[in-house]
Amino acid sequence: MPFRDLKGVVGTLEFGAALALVLAAGDIALALDENGVISDVSVSADDMPDLSGWIGRRWEDTVALDSRPKINEMLSSPASETPGRWRQVNHPGPEGNLPIHYRLVDLGEGKPRMAIGRDVRAWASLQQRLLQTQQSLERDYLKLRQTEARFRLLFDMIADPVLIIDANTRRIAAANPASYRLFAAKPGSLDNRDLANVIGGISRDDLIAALGGATATGEHCEMDVSMGEGEPPMTLTAMPFRQDNGRQFMIRLSRDGAATDDGSGRRPMAELIERMPDAFVLTDSRMQIITANSAFVDLVHGSSKEAITGQPLGRFIGRPGIDVDLMRKQLDDHGQVRNATTIVHADDAIEEAIEVSGVKTDAQGGHYGFAIRTVSRRLRDMPSPDRDVPRSVDQLTELVGRMPLREIVRESTDLIERMCIEAALAYTSDNRASAAEILGLSRQSLYSKLHRHGLGNLIGRKDELS
Repeated sequence: MPFRDLKGVVGTLEFGAALALVLAAGDIALALDENGVISDVSVSADDMPDLSGWIGRRWEDTVALDSRPKINEMLSSPASETPGRWRQVNHPGPEGNLPIHYRLVDLGEGKPRMAIGRDVRAWASLQQRLLQTQQSLERDYLKLRQTEARFRLLFDMIADPVLIIDANTRRIAAANPASYRLFAAKPGSLDNRDLANVIGGISRDDLIAALGGATATGEHCEMDVSMGEGEPPMTLTAMPFRQDNGRQFMIRLSRDGAATDDGSGRRPMAELIERMPDAFVLTDSRMQIITANSAFVDLVHGSSKEAITGQPLGRFIGRPGIDVDLMRKQLDDHGQVRNATTIVHADDAIEEAIEVSGVKTDAQGGHYGFAIRTVSRRLRDMPSPDRDVPRSVDQLTELVGRMPLREIVRESTDLIERMCIEAALAYTSDNRASAAEILGLSRQSLYSKLHRHGLGNLIGRKDELS
Protein backbone atom coordinates (compact mmCIF):
# COMPACT_ATOMS: atom_id res chain seq x y z
CA MET A 1 0.00 0.00 0.00
CA PRO A 2 1.47 3.46 -0.94
CA PHE A 3 2.17 6.33 1.47
CA ARG A 4 -0.94 8.39 2.34
CA ASP A 5 1.06 11.63 1.92
CA LEU A 6 3.72 10.69 -0.65
CA LYS A 7 4.55 14.32 -1.50
CA GLY A 8 5.05 15.16 2.16
CA VAL A 9 7.37 12.16 2.61
CA VAL A 10 9.61 12.45 -0.47
CA GLY A 11 8.78 15.89 -1.88
CA THR A 12 11.51 17.65 0.06
CA LEU A 13 14.25 15.07 -0.54
CA GLU A 14 17.55 16.46 -1.70
CA PHE A 15 19.33 15.02 -4.73
CA GLY A 16 21.76 12.93 -2.68
CA ALA A 17 19.01 11.50 -0.53
CA ALA A 18 16.93 10.64 -3.61
CA LEU A 19 19.92 8.86 -5.16
CA ALA A 20 20.54 6.94 -1.94
CA LEU A 21 16.88 5.92 -1.90
CA VAL A 22 17.08 4.64 -5.48
CA LEU A 23 20.28 2.67 -4.83
CA ALA A 24 18.87 1.24 -1.60
CA ALA A 25 16.00 -0.23 -3.60
CA GLY A 26 18.35 -2.30 -5.73
CA ASP A 27 21.92 -3.08 -6.74
CA ILE A 28 21.62 -1.53 -10.22
CA ALA A 29 19.79 1.54 -11.50
CA LEU A 30 19.43 2.12 -15.26
CA ALA A 31 18.23 5.45 -16.66
CA LEU A 32 16.25 4.81 -19.88
CA ASP A 33 15.07 7.26 -22.52
CA GLU A 34 11.77 7.00 -24.39
CA ASN A 35 13.30 4.50 -26.88
CA GLY A 36 14.59 2.13 -24.21
CA VAL A 37 18.22 3.20 -24.66
CA ILE A 38 20.36 3.23 -21.51
CA SER A 39 21.50 6.79 -20.86
CA ASP A 40 23.23 6.17 -17.54
CA VAL A 41 24.08 3.36 -15.11
CA SER A 42 24.50 3.36 -11.33
CA VAL A 43 25.84 0.36 -9.40
CA SER A 44 25.81 0.09 -5.60
CA ALA A 45 27.12 -3.47 -5.12
CA ASP A 46 30.89 -3.87 -4.90
CA ASP A 47 30.95 -7.33 -6.48
CA MET A 48 29.13 -6.27 -9.65
CA PRO A 49 31.09 -6.22 -12.92
CA ASP A 50 31.78 -2.99 -14.81
CA LEU A 51 28.56 -2.04 -16.61
CA SER A 52 29.66 1.25 -18.14
CA GLY A 53 29.69 -0.40 -21.56
CA TRP A 54 25.89 -0.57 -21.46
CA ILE A 55 25.53 3.22 -21.81
CA GLY A 56 24.21 4.10 -25.26
CA ARG A 57 22.93 0.58 -25.96
CA ARG A 58 19.33 -0.56 -26.11
CA TRP A 59 18.33 -2.27 -22.89
CA GLU A 60 17.06 -5.34 -24.72
CA ASP A 61 20.43 -5.72 -26.49
CA THR A 62 22.19 -6.25 -23.15
CA VAL A 63 20.15 -9.32 -22.17
CA ALA A 64 20.01 -12.92 -23.40
CA LEU A 65 17.66 -13.84 -26.24
CA ASP A 66 15.19 -15.63 -23.97
CA SER A 67 14.94 -12.51 -21.76
CA ARG A 68 14.17 -9.99 -24.51
CA PRO A 69 10.38 -10.59 -24.50
CA LYS A 70 10.33 -9.64 -20.80
CA ILE A 71 12.21 -6.37 -21.51
CA ASN A 72 9.85 -5.49 -24.36
CA GLU A 73 6.85 -6.24 -22.16
CA MET A 74 8.11 -3.91 -19.40
CA LEU A 75 8.95 -1.11 -21.85
CA SER A 76 5.59 -1.35 -23.61
CA SER A 77 3.52 -1.22 -20.41
CA PRO A 78 1.63 2.10 -19.89
CA ALA A 79 3.14 4.61 -17.52
CA SER A 80 0.07 4.34 -15.32
CA GLU A 81 0.96 0.71 -14.56
CA THR A 82 4.46 1.44 -13.30
CA PRO A 83 6.05 0.39 -11.12
CA GLY A 84 5.24 -3.05 -12.50
CA ARG A 85 6.08 -6.45 -11.10
CA TRP A 86 9.62 -7.74 -10.73
CA ARG A 87 10.93 -9.69 -13.74
CA GLN A 88 14.10 -11.78 -13.85
CA VAL A 89 16.35 -11.43 -16.90
CA ASN A 90 19.82 -12.74 -17.69
CA HIS A 91 22.69 -10.59 -18.95
CA PRO A 92 25.33 -12.64 -20.83
CA GLY A 93 28.92 -11.99 -19.82
CA PRO A 94 32.42 -13.46 -20.05
CA GLU A 95 31.98 -15.25 -16.71
CA GLY A 96 28.49 -16.56 -17.46
CA ASN A 97 25.01 -15.13 -17.14
CA LEU A 98 24.31 -12.32 -14.69
CA PRO A 99 20.75 -12.85 -13.34
CA ILE A 100 19.00 -9.60 -12.33
CA HIS A 101 15.48 -8.93 -11.02
CA TYR A 102 14.21 -5.68 -12.61
CA ARG A 103 11.33 -3.37 -11.85
CA LEU A 104 10.56 -0.39 -14.10
CA VAL A 105 9.67 2.94 -12.45
CA ASP A 106 8.25 5.97 -14.34
CA LEU A 107 9.66 9.24 -12.93
CA GLY A 108 7.04 11.45 -14.56
CA GLU A 109 6.27 13.11 -17.87
CA GLY A 110 9.32 14.30 -19.76
CA LYS A 111 11.66 12.46 -17.41
CA PRO A 112 13.53 9.21 -18.01
CA ARG A 113 12.27 5.93 -16.70
CA MET A 114 14.32 4.12 -14.10
CA ALA A 115 14.96 0.35 -14.12
CA ILE A 116 15.80 -0.80 -10.60
CA GLY A 117 17.67 -4.13 -10.55
CA ARG A 118 18.55 -6.58 -7.79
CA ASP A 119 21.43 -9.01 -8.10
CA VAL A 120 20.05 -12.55 -7.62
CA ARG A 121 23.22 -14.54 -8.34
CA ALA A 122 23.23 -15.97 -4.83
CA TRP A 123 19.58 -16.96 -5.16
CA ALA A 124 20.18 -18.48 -8.61
CA SER A 125 23.17 -20.44 -7.28
CA LEU A 126 21.08 -21.72 -4.40
CA GLN A 127 18.32 -22.66 -6.83
CA GLN A 128 20.83 -24.54 -9.00
CA ARG A 129 22.19 -26.42 -6.00
CA LEU A 130 18.66 -27.31 -4.97
CA LEU A 131 17.97 -28.64 -8.46
CA GLN A 132 21.19 -30.69 -8.44
CA THR A 133 20.33 -32.08 -5.01
CA GLN A 134 16.87 -33.02 -6.21
CA GLN A 135 18.31 -34.76 -9.28
CA SER A 136 20.82 -36.60 -7.08
CA LEU A 137 18.02 -37.76 -4.79
CA GLU A 138 16.03 -38.96 -7.78
CA ARG A 139 19.03 -40.92 -9.08
CA ASP A 140 19.63 -42.45 -5.65
CA TYR A 141 15.95 -43.36 -5.41
CA LEU A 142 16.08 -45.00 -8.84
CA LYS A 143 19.18 -46.98 -7.85
CA LEU A 144 17.42 -48.05 -4.66
CA ARG A 145 14.40 -49.22 -6.63
CA GLN A 146 16.62 -51.14 -9.06
CA THR A 147 18.56 -52.73 -6.20
CA GLU A 148 15.30 -53.69 -4.52
CA ALA A 149 14.03 -55.24 -7.76
CA ARG A 150 17.25 -57.25 -8.19
CA PHE A 151 17.09 -58.40 -4.57
CA ARG A 152 13.47 -59.50 -5.02
CA LEU A 153 14.39 -61.39 -8.20
CA LEU A 154 17.28 -63.20 -6.51
CA PHE A 155 15.19 -63.81 -3.40
CA ASP A 156 12.47 -65.50 -5.45
CA MET A 157 14.91 -67.53 -7.59
CA ILE A 158 16.87 -69.08 -4.70
CA ALA A 159 16.16 -72.82 -4.56
CA ASP A 160 16.68 -73.06 -0.79
CA PRO A 161 13.97 -71.83 1.61
CA VAL A 162 14.94 -68.35 2.86
CA LEU A 163 13.03 -66.25 5.39
CA ILE A 164 13.55 -62.73 6.75
CA ILE A 165 12.57 -62.40 10.43
CA ASP A 166 12.54 -59.58 12.96
CA ALA A 167 15.29 -60.02 15.56
CA ASN A 168 13.11 -58.87 18.48
CA THR A 169 9.82 -60.64 17.78
CA ARG A 170 11.19 -63.52 15.66
CA ARG A 171 8.20 -63.09 13.35
CA ILE A 172 8.52 -63.65 9.62
CA ALA A 173 8.72 -60.47 7.55
CA ALA A 174 9.25 -62.13 4.16
CA ALA A 175 9.58 -65.62 2.71
CA ASN A 176 10.61 -66.83 -0.74
CA PRO A 177 8.58 -69.31 -2.84
CA ALA A 178 10.82 -72.22 -1.78
CA SER A 179 9.76 -71.62 1.84
CA TYR A 180 6.08 -71.91 0.95
CA ARG A 181 6.79 -75.16 -0.90
CA LEU A 182 8.71 -76.55 2.06
CA PHE A 183 5.92 -75.82 4.55
CA ALA A 184 3.11 -76.55 2.04
CA ALA A 185 1.68 -73.11 2.79
CA LYS A 186 -0.36 -70.76 0.66
CA PRO A 187 1.38 -67.62 -0.64
CA GLY A 188 1.36 -64.90 2.00
CA SER A 189 0.27 -67.20 4.83
CA LEU A 190 3.72 -67.17 6.50
CA ASP A 191 3.84 -63.40 6.95
CA ASN A 192 3.99 -62.21 10.58
CA ARG A 193 4.01 -65.76 11.96
CA ASP A 194 6.38 -66.80 14.75
CA LEU A 195 9.32 -68.78 13.34
CA ALA A 196 9.21 -71.29 16.22
CA ASN A 197 5.57 -72.07 15.42
CA VAL A 198 6.28 -72.53 11.72
CA ILE A 199 9.22 -74.90 12.30
CA GLY A 200 7.70 -77.44 14.64
CA GLY A 201 10.89 -79.33 15.45
CA ILE A 202 12.69 -76.46 17.13
CA SER A 203 12.80 -75.37 20.75
CA ARG A 204 11.89 -71.75 21.31
CA ASP A 205 14.61 -71.44 23.96
CA ASP A 206 17.22 -72.94 21.64
CA LEU A 207 16.16 -70.57 18.86
CA ILE A 208 16.34 -67.52 21.16
CA ALA A 209 19.78 -68.58 22.40
CA ALA A 210 21.14 -69.15 18.90
CA LEU A 211 19.80 -65.87 17.54
CA GLY A 212 21.00 -64.00 20.61
CA GLY A 213 24.51 -65.34 20.12
CA ALA A 214 24.48 -64.31 16.46
CA THR A 215 23.29 -60.82 17.43
CA ALA A 216 26.08 -60.44 19.99
CA THR A 217 28.87 -61.63 17.70
CA GLY A 218 27.52 -60.26 14.43
CA GLU A 219 28.33 -63.59 12.77
CA HIS A 220 26.05 -66.30 11.38
CA CYS A 221 24.98 -69.26 13.47
CA GLU A 222 23.83 -72.76 12.53
CA MET A 223 21.60 -75.31 14.22
CA ASP A 224 19.92 -78.56 13.21
CA VAL A 225 16.12 -78.63 13.15
CA SER A 226 13.67 -81.49 12.70
CA MET A 227 11.08 -81.11 9.97
CA GLY A 228 8.74 -83.82 11.21
CA GLU A 229 8.51 -87.57 11.53
CA GLY A 230 10.14 -89.40 8.65
CA GLU A 231 11.71 -86.23 7.28
CA PRO A 232 15.49 -85.74 7.26
CA PRO A 233 16.74 -82.92 9.49
CA MET A 234 17.65 -79.56 8.02
CA THR A 235 20.33 -77.03 8.86
CA LEU A 236 19.09 -73.59 9.91
CA THR A 237 21.59 -70.81 9.16
CA ALA A 238 20.86 -67.36 10.59
CA MET A 239 22.73 -64.25 9.39
CA PRO A 240 22.07 -60.95 11.26
CA PHE A 241 21.85 -57.63 9.42
CA ARG A 242 20.51 -54.12 10.07
CA GLN A 243 17.67 -52.43 8.23
CA ASP A 244 15.72 -49.24 9.05
CA ASN A 245 17.54 -48.85 12.40
CA GLY A 246 16.43 -52.32 13.43
CA ARG A 247 17.94 -55.80 13.44
CA GLN A 248 16.73 -58.63 11.26
CA PHE A 249 17.85 -62.14 10.41
CA MET A 250 18.09 -63.93 7.11
CA ILE A 251 17.19 -67.55 7.80
CA ARG A 252 18.24 -70.27 5.34
CA LEU A 253 17.08 -73.87 5.60
CA SER A 254 19.14 -76.48 3.76
CA ARG A 255 19.87 -80.17 3.58
CA ASP A 256 23.14 -81.81 2.61
CA GLY A 257 23.70 -82.97 -0.96
CA ALA A 258 21.04 -83.07 -3.59
CA ALA A 259 18.24 -82.88 -1.04
CA THR A 260 18.48 -79.11 -1.29
CA ASP A 261 16.93 -79.34 -4.75
CA ASP A 262 13.33 -78.19 -4.94
CA GLY A 263 12.25 -81.26 -6.90
CA SER A 264 12.40 -79.60 -10.30
CA GLY A 265 15.93 -80.78 -11.11
CA ARG A 266 17.28 -77.25 -11.34
CA ARG A 267 20.14 -77.86 -8.90
CA PRO A 268 21.63 -80.85 -10.80
CA MET A 269 21.13 -78.94 -14.05
CA ALA A 270 23.01 -75.95 -12.67
CA GLU A 271 25.87 -78.20 -11.54
CA LEU A 272 26.09 -79.84 -14.98
CA ILE A 273 26.15 -76.45 -16.74
CA GLU A 274 28.88 -75.27 -14.39
CA ARG A 275 31.04 -78.32 -15.19
CA MET A 276 30.43 -78.54 -18.95
CA PRO A 277 33.52 -77.87 -21.12
CA ASP A 278 31.69 -75.49 -23.44
CA ALA A 279 31.09 -71.94 -22.26
CA PHE A 280 27.59 -70.94 -21.14
CA VAL A 281 26.31 -67.47 -20.26
CA LEU A 282 22.89 -66.19 -19.15
CA THR A 283 21.87 -62.58 -19.82
CA ASP A 284 18.87 -60.40 -19.06
CA SER A 285 16.65 -58.68 -21.62
CA ARG A 286 19.27 -55.92 -22.06
CA MET A 287 22.01 -58.45 -22.88
CA GLN A 288 23.78 -57.84 -19.57
CA ILE A 289 25.38 -60.90 -17.99
CA ILE A 290 23.50 -62.44 -15.06
CA THR A 291 25.67 -65.52 -14.58
CA ALA A 292 28.09 -67.73 -16.49
CA ASN A 293 29.91 -71.00 -15.99
CA SER A 294 33.62 -71.38 -15.38
CA ALA A 295 34.31 -72.22 -19.02
CA PHE A 296 32.98 -68.80 -20.10
CA VAL A 297 35.12 -67.04 -17.48
CA ASP A 298 38.16 -68.91 -18.82
CA LEU A 299 37.20 -68.14 -22.43
CA VAL A 300 37.15 -64.37 -21.84
CA HIS A 301 40.14 -64.59 -19.49
CA GLY A 302 38.10 -63.04 -16.68
CA SER A 303 39.34 -62.95 -13.12
CA SER A 304 36.07 -64.25 -11.61
CA LYS A 305 32.34 -64.57 -12.23
CA GLU A 306 31.73 -61.51 -10.11
CA ALA A 307 34.01 -59.45 -12.37
CA ILE A 308 31.92 -60.15 -15.49
CA THR A 309 28.48 -60.14 -13.86
CA GLY A 310 26.49 -57.10 -14.96
CA GLN A 311 28.76 -56.45 -17.95
CA PRO A 312 27.21 -56.22 -21.44
CA LEU A 313 27.69 -59.41 -23.45
CA GLY A 314 28.87 -57.34 -26.42
CA ARG A 315 32.00 -56.44 -24.47
CA PHE A 316 33.20 -60.03 -24.87
CA ILE A 317 31.34 -61.47 -27.87
CA GLY A 318 31.31 -60.34 -31.50
CA ARG A 319 32.12 -57.16 -33.35
CA PRO A 320 30.97 -54.11 -31.34
CA GLY A 321 27.38 -53.16 -32.08
CA ILE A 322 26.92 -55.84 -34.77
CA ASP A 323 27.00 -59.54 -33.86
CA VAL A 324 25.23 -59.45 -30.49
CA ASP A 325 22.49 -57.20 -31.90
CA LEU A 326 22.00 -59.55 -34.86
CA MET A 327 21.75 -62.59 -32.57
CA ARG A 328 19.32 -60.75 -30.30
CA LYS A 329 17.06 -59.92 -33.26
CA GLN A 330 17.21 -63.54 -34.41
CA LEU A 331 16.28 -64.73 -30.92
CA ASP A 332 13.44 -62.21 -30.61
CA ASP A 333 12.04 -63.26 -33.99
CA HIS A 334 12.58 -67.03 -33.89
CA GLY A 335 13.44 -67.94 -30.29
CA GLN A 336 16.77 -69.57 -31.09
CA VAL A 337 19.98 -69.22 -33.06
CA ARG A 338 22.30 -72.04 -34.12
CA ASN A 339 26.04 -72.09 -34.75
CA ALA A 340 26.49 -68.38 -35.37
CA THR A 341 30.14 -67.73 -36.19
CA THR A 342 31.79 -64.75 -34.52
CA ILE A 343 34.75 -63.90 -32.29
CA VAL A 344 35.40 -63.55 -28.57
CA HIS A 345 37.34 -60.65 -27.06
CA ALA A 346 39.36 -61.61 -24.00
CA ASP A 347 40.32 -59.07 -21.35
CA ASP A 348 43.93 -59.36 -22.52
CA ALA A 349 42.93 -58.30 -26.08
CA ILE A 350 43.27 -61.84 -27.50
CA GLU A 351 40.61 -62.67 -30.13
CA GLU A 352 39.44 -66.18 -30.94
CA ALA A 353 36.90 -67.58 -33.41
CA ILE A 354 33.80 -69.12 -31.78
CA GLU A 355 30.40 -70.61 -32.61
CA VAL A 356 27.39 -69.43 -30.61
CA SER A 357 24.02 -71.12 -30.15
CA GLY A 358 21.34 -69.39 -28.10
CA VAL A 359 17.75 -69.52 -26.90
CA LYS A 360 15.32 -67.05 -25.36
CA THR A 361 12.86 -67.76 -22.55
CA ASP A 362 9.15 -67.20 -23.09
CA ALA A 363 8.72 -65.08 -19.94
CA GLN A 364 7.84 -61.42 -20.31
CA GLY A 365 11.02 -59.42 -20.82
CA GLY A 366 12.84 -62.69 -21.37
CA HIS A 367 16.31 -63.99 -20.63
CA TYR A 368 18.88 -65.15 -23.16
CA GLY A 369 21.09 -68.21 -22.79
CA PHE A 370 24.13 -68.84 -24.99
CA ALA A 371 26.30 -71.94 -25.44
CA ILE A 372 29.69 -71.07 -26.90
CA ARG A 373 32.48 -73.23 -28.27
CA THR A 374 35.77 -72.26 -29.85
CA VAL A 375 36.43 -73.14 -33.48
CA SER A 376 39.94 -71.70 -33.87
CA ARG A 377 41.59 -75.04 -33.23
CA ARG A 378 39.23 -76.78 -35.60
CA LEU A 379 39.96 -74.18 -38.30
CA ARG A 380 43.69 -74.58 -37.76
CA ASP A 381 43.40 -78.37 -37.99
CA MET A 382 41.47 -78.26 -41.30
CA PRO A 383 43.68 -79.37 -44.20
CA SER A 384 44.59 -76.53 -46.54
CA PRO A 385 42.85 -76.92 -49.92
CA ASP A 386 44.85 -78.09 -52.93
CA ARG A 387 46.04 -75.17 -54.96
CA ASP A 388 44.55 -76.79 -58.06
CA VAL A 389 41.09 -76.79 -56.43
CA PRO A 390 39.68 -73.24 -56.11
CA ARG A 391 37.78 -72.10 -53.03
CA SER A 392 34.04 -72.41 -53.64
CA VAL A 393 31.50 -69.62 -53.24
CA ASP A 394 30.13 -71.38 -50.15
CA GLN A 395 33.59 -71.38 -48.61
CA LEU A 396 33.93 -67.68 -49.32
CA THR A 397 30.56 -66.86 -47.77
CA GLU A 398 31.55 -68.82 -44.67
CA LEU A 399 34.24 -66.19 -44.13
CA VAL A 400 31.54 -63.61 -43.36
CA GLY A 401 31.83 -62.83 -39.67
CA ARG A 402 35.41 -64.11 -39.49
CA MET A 403 37.02 -61.58 -41.82
CA PRO A 404 36.13 -57.99 -42.82
CA LEU A 405 34.42 -57.56 -46.20
CA ARG A 406 37.48 -55.81 -47.60
CA GLU A 407 39.67 -58.87 -46.94
CA ILE A 408 37.02 -61.25 -48.33
CA VAL A 409 36.83 -59.21 -51.55
CA ARG A 410 40.63 -59.13 -51.78
CA GLU A 411 40.81 -62.90 -51.35
CA SER A 412 38.08 -63.39 -53.96
CA THR A 413 39.94 -61.13 -56.40
CA ASP A 414 43.18 -63.05 -55.86
CA LEU A 415 41.32 -66.33 -56.38
CA ILE A 416 39.80 -65.20 -59.70
CA GLU A 417 43.12 -63.78 -60.86
CA ARG A 418 44.93 -67.02 -60.06
CA MET A 419 42.31 -69.12 -61.84
CA CYS A 420 42.52 -66.95 -64.98
CA ILE A 421 46.33 -67.14 -65.05
CA GLU A 422 46.26 -70.92 -64.62
CA ALA A 423 43.66 -71.22 -67.40
CA ALA A 424 45.76 -69.05 -69.73
CA LEU A 425 48.88 -71.12 -69.03
CA ALA A 426 46.97 -74.31 -69.69
CA TYR A 427 45.51 -72.89 -72.92
CA THR A 428 48.96 -71.84 -74.19
CA SER A 429 50.68 -75.04 -73.03
CA ASP A 430 52.56 -73.07 -70.38
CA ASN A 431 53.86 -70.49 -72.87
CA ARG A 432 54.00 -67.44 -70.70
CA ALA A 433 54.54 -64.93 -73.48
CA SER A 434 51.35 -66.11 -75.18
CA ALA A 435 49.53 -66.27 -71.84
CA ALA A 436 50.43 -62.64 -71.14
CA GLU A 437 49.11 -61.66 -74.58
CA ILE A 438 45.69 -63.35 -74.22
CA LEU A 439 45.33 -61.97 -70.68
CA GLY A 440 46.04 -58.46 -71.92
CA LEU A 441 49.04 -58.10 -69.61
CA SER A 442 52.60 -57.10 -70.16
CA ARG A 443 55.12 -59.88 -69.72
CA GLN A 444 56.63 -58.17 -66.70
CA SER A 445 53.16 -57.79 -65.12
CA LEU A 446 52.42 -61.49 -65.66
CA TYR A 447 55.81 -62.39 -64.17
CA SER A 448 54.96 -60.30 -61.09
CA LYS A 449 51.59 -62.01 -60.65
CA LEU A 450 53.12 -65.47 -61.12
CA HIS A 451 55.63 -64.62 -58.44
CA ARG A 452 52.88 -63.34 -56.09
CA HIS A 453 50.73 -66.45 -56.53
CA GLY A 454 53.68 -68.86 -56.42
CA LEU A 455 52.87 -70.43 -59.79
CA GLY A 456 55.49 -72.40 -61.72
CA ASN A 457 59.28 -72.45 -61.68
CA LEU A 458 59.79 -68.75 -62.25
CA ILE A 459 63.58 -68.85 -62.28
CA GLY A 460 63.73 -71.53 -64.92
CA ARG A 461 61.10 -69.90 -67.13
CA LYS A 462 62.06 -66.26 -66.72
CA ASP A 463 63.69 -66.27 -70.15
CA GLU A 464 60.28 -66.57 -71.79
CA LEU A 465 59.36 -63.16 -70.47
CA SER A 466 62.51 -61.45 -71.59
